[in-house]
Amino acid sequence: MIRFENVSVTYRGGVHALRDVSLTIDDGEFVVIVGLSGAGKSTLLRALNGLVPATAGSITVDGREVVGAGRRELREIRSQIGMIFQTFNLVNRTTVLNNVLMGRLAKVPAWRSTLGLWPAADREIAFRALERVGIVEKAYVRASDLSGGQQQRVGIARALAQEPTVMLADEPVAALDPVTSHQVMGDLRRINTELGITTLVNLHFLDLARHYGRRLVGLRDGELVYDGDIADVDDETFREIYGRAITPDDLLDEGAR
Repeated sequence: MIRFENVSVTYRGGVHALRDVSLTIDDGEFVVIVGLSGAGKSTLLRALNGLVPATAGSITVDGREVVGAGRRELREIRSQIGMIFQTFNLVNRTTVLNNVLMGRLAKVPAWRSTLGLWPAADREIAFRALERVGIVEKAYVRASDLSGGQQQRVGIARALAQEPTVMLADEPVAALDPVTSHQVMGDLRRINTELGITTLVNLHFLDLARHYGRRLVGLRDGELVYDGDIADVDDETFREIYGRAITPDDLLDEGAR
């Protein structure tokens, strides 16, 4: 479904965020991407949905080229890609339900969303998404009144409401405590299993990667340095990806002690 072919991203000033990355991800896979800060993890995800333009190479999603796509085509590609952010990116002054309904923006006329006149079918999709992450009872609560973990679950529900074929999660647990981090990762893994949505998750914590991942991709200085089954990963693998010894800060449960 997803193919990177010799993809590079160079930012202004000559910073090479990705260097000649080639990667193929099949339909329905659950892939965890690890690497130090600045390794290119976020750039990889944002290049996939066109938020960051690739400066070389090809990126295709279900056969559709992302690199160089026009505005309309890129909008259509993005409508099939759900995005979950580290900082949640919710509209705090409105309700949980309204936040989730924003995942339907590509499916309804602009005047309906502007006036809040969402079709009944779209509201039903939003409620089902909230049920899937276990917070449907918060539908009419203001987003600002939720805990961090609850806000991230709203972010997942909003992405689910798009009815995407691909889900991208960029450091989704970085701002959460260990218990909530496991809950959110469990939600993502369950959604992947039950709905078959291809899922890519950027993580810093290596124990979470080992526990929830099926396939591990390692980035170092913008280069792909590891790609394999999580069952074959050991501490030496992580040391090679990180280029240094593993510390307690690299482990969620160890770092919390």
